[in-house]
Amino acid sequence: MAVTTQIHARDLNVTPRLREYVEKKVSKLDRYLPTIEEARVDLAEVKAARSAGDRQVAQLTVRIPGTVLRAEERKDDIFAAVDAVLDKMYRQIERYKGKRWRGRGNGAGAKVVAAAEAAEEASAEALEEPVGSVVRRKRFVVTPMNEAEAQDQMQLLGHDNFFVFYNADTNRINVLYRRKDGDFGLIDPEIG
Repeated sequence: MAVTTQIHARDLNVTPRLREYVEKKVSKLDRYLPTIEEARVDLAEVKAARSAGDRQVAQLTVRIPGTVLRAEERKDDIFAAVDAVLDKMYRQIERYKGKRWRGRGNGAGAKVVAAAEAAEEASAEALEEPVGSVVRRKRFVVTPMNEAEAQDQMQLLGHDNFFVFYNADTNRINVLYRRKDGDFGLIDPEIG
């Protein structure tokens, strides 16, 4: 099965040669991990970068059932950035394949997860009006996982500060965060 590849560019002209190069390289990911649903490649030229070697940016996001893998690289040439981001993604795939991923653990269905997400949105709307304005909204699918899996997913995504997940052990939305001492903290909210 061929990997569905989406290419998006910002401040950069995607030539047919570049598009063909990216699609050819990304299609080889299927050999390493056949369960890939789609791959998104974001290419950009950052003119305000301090170093000329950091101006060309390639970011690769790969969706696998229940997981998202993401890598980003900056180089002086867009083709070199694509190669570097693919190398990084191969390492992430190997790390991902080395983990032993379990299912939901408690057998909770997708309806339970969706109901929890809807309840969270309803409680957020019931709170007071915020002081600032919301300038960005982000929606994502929440897959039930335990705390160890959330730590792994946080590392795979490259999130340094926090990670929101549906805890399969407690059947609640939790926030995993990195403390200043390098350890992790877990926010487990309860409805009062």
